Amino acid sequence: MGGRDFLSYRPRIEYQGKTAFGRNDPILKRVNQGWGLGMSNESNKNKPVPMLDVGRGNLPLKQAFLDAIERVVDSGRFLHGPEVTELEKTVAEVCGTRHAIGCASGSDALLLALMALDIEPGDEIIVPSFTFFATASAVSRLGAEPIFVDIDPMTYNMDPECLEESITARTKAIIPVHLFGQCAAMDRIHEIASAHGLPVIEDAAQAIGAAWDDRPAGSWGQIGCLSFYPTKNLGGMGDGGMLVCNDDAIAAKLRLLASHGMQPRYYHKLVGINSRLDTLQAAILNVKIPHLEDYANARRANAARYKELFQASQLHEIVELPKKQPKATHVWNQYGIRVPHGRRDSLKAHLQNQGIGCEVYYPVPLHMQECFSDLGYSLGCLPHTETAAREILHLPVYPELTAGEQEAVVEAIESFYMTGAYRRVA
Repeated sequence: MGGRDFLSYRPRIEYQGKTAFGRNDPILKRVNQGWGLGMSNESNKNKPVPMLDVGRGNLPLKQAFLDAIERVVDSGRFLHGPEVTELEKTVAEVCGTRHAIGCASGSDALLLALMALDIEPGDEIIVPSFTFFATASAVSRLGAEPIFVDIDPMTYNMDPECLEESITARTKAIIPVHLFGQCAAMDRIHEIASAHGLPVIEDAAQAIGAAWDDRPAGSWGQIGCLSFYPTKNLGGMGDGGMLVCNDDAIAAKLRLLASHGMQPRYYHKLVGINSRLDTLQAAILNVKIPHLEDYANARRANAARYKELFQASQLHEIVELPKKQPKATHVWNQYGIRVPHGRRDSLKAHLQNQGIGCEVYYPVPLHMQECFSDLGYSLGCLPHTETAAREILHLPVYPELTAGEQEAVVEAIESFYMTGAYRRVA
């Protein structure tokens, strides 16, 4: 159905609690005006837009990568090389901490942080449910119990008031997650934790370079955890992670635990794990980290452009755009819109059919995962988390994304609504 037929067919269609396609409906206005951003722009049509293009991002630095790798190969120091020390120093500066300790992954960083705080079976660790699995799996691996709390629906981060309500005599630590590149409300979380004498482990896997109230992610808690997984803002060419902290004793313990608890060689003071950041990954990351703020600025520009494009097409009245909090220095690891009224999966399929990359982070909250079914959570107990999991859809936002590609993304979303994909109400 197109053209006049589309305009003459006006079923009642609901979005954001309103009936659409009335006389003043924003979608109808855009159709009458030629539909927004230039659907006739042939340069944006039929060109796939990947969700992430790691190769495109790495290409300008390819020779620098190869040179760095060659130096490591020539040195033969594939573990504990000087490149690791160099990266640790730079990351500590970025995070505003005294120490940075390399490890094998962001997941290991979380596990090591809990081990350093002597978390034991039966302890309770408060975590958000709307996050990647590693946040809670590290807790479970030590025999402790993750206590899932709801999110602030505006930021997708841990709701401090839900946190405070969940503290018990068994609570031993708090893990706020700085999801999608925006810090949790760390001033309030820090205040609550201090009042109860609880340590804070920041899961900053998606938020290196972010800040809350001008204080860097990773510097608010006792320990901060970072990931260098290739999709992160500072991504390596494989797994890698780092822990940051200000306490000398905690830093020494983290280093010990990450090397089998061994010091000196073959003498084991603690039962640790084998979790090292290898020299090749550190060398690659040393090439990229001088560009970290440029990457973040490009992501910010892309997020601002999306806002302009959605507002120009009036789609912001239909889908909900992400919000940056005034105290946040956002680094936009992800750009997630919310698609209400059960249309998220249909929109996702529509975009993918048009070659537009998109993804859902995360479709199943942790408290509803099968592996945590014995903890007693039920559908409806964390309503904001569950609604976010049903509605969120992430769009490409990587630094190298072009303005034309962003226009193609928004045009494809326009076409979803233009072709009558709304749920029709009798």
